[in-house]
Amino acid sequence: MLITGASSGLGREMASQLAGRGWRIAVTGRRETELRAVAQHVESRGAECLVLVGSVTEPDTVKRHYAAVRERWAGLDWLILNAGIGDATDARDFQGDAFRRVLATNVGGALNWLEVALPDMVAAGRGTVAGISSLAAWRGLPRAGAYSASKAALAALLESVRVDLRGTGVDVVTVFPGFIKNGNARPGEEETKPFVLELEDGVRRILAGIDRKAPTVHFPWPLSYFMKYVGRNMPDRLYDSLVGRLMPRSPSPRA
Repeated sequence: MLITGASSGLGREMASQLAGRGWRIAVTGRRETELRAVAQHVESRGAECLVLVGSVTEPDTVKRHYAAVRERWAGLDWLILNAGIGDATDARDFQGDAFRRVLATNVGGALNWLEVALPDMVAAGRGTVAGISSLAAWRGLPRAGAYSASKAALAALLESVRVDLRGTGVDVVTVFPGFIKNGNARPGEEETKPFVLELEDGVRRILAGIDRKAPTVHFPWPLSYFMKYVGRNMPDRLYDSLVGRLMPRSPSPRA
């Protein structure tokens, strides 16, 4: 199995929890030192680990990584599309490059891995693809246009892939997590988020959903059900007003 974006946060914790099952795990990421530390931890738990250093945004790098997987293990049973970035974006100071960077990683990275891995899964008649989207995919959030757009695009992509692959033996799971502590936020910032989960708990829920091969997984329920059944159907003017009050604007970046 392979996890993209495994050098920190969700990806690192997924590798750790799956190592306890004795899985053979390939991990990808751009930060070699952190990635090798993950591999050392995985191997200390008795699992085999393959380190693949490089960016998911580079098609040639992804092709080389998958070739290494095929040479070592002949293919993949699980492909977890976890690599993602969440740079803040504000439309009052619209920077196209910031959007392109987020989309290239969160969507382009998934496309690159699907291109190389899906043909072998379909030919083998088995496999699971899981993509980590977000509850932010269900409505555009303030100062998160790039992130919300990328996660919405990833969710729609995986839904279409799931429908296309009916009857092939390949399962597709889309995960919509809420806030999960990942250690990358500023001190005290994560505690202010609604229904925030500890990293270990959040990853357990992700992996449980993938184990079930559920088409969609969303949590925690108080936030996810509100976003899914209330937020998505809320009239636009009401949504704009409510979110504007809950997440007040900072001073204009051009001021």
